[in-house]
Amino acid sequence: MVPQRRAGARVTELDARGLLCPLPVLRLRKFLTNAAPGTRVALIATDAMAAVDVPHFCAESGHVLISVTQEDGATRYEVMRGAAFACRAPV
Repeated sequence: MVPQRRAGARVTELDARGLLCPLPVLRLRKFLTNAAPGTRVALIATDAMAAVDVPHFCAESGHVLISVTQEDGATRYEVMRGAAFACRAPV
């Protein structure tokens, strides 16, 4: 599934509808790994476990879960890429 941009918006959409755990959060991680801090992405998923996986992934990885909304039988998770190594303990 190819990332898509909404017209006129700065949020990239990742369509993970139909994918089962852990694939939606793995797609999100792959995208954010190469994104600059502050980049916004919306993951669209139908898997119920994404409701647990996405917030946990964001908290553990230093990303910000901006919103969670329901749309057309799927859940949309809008995430902002955190600073590099934001999840790491200070040395």
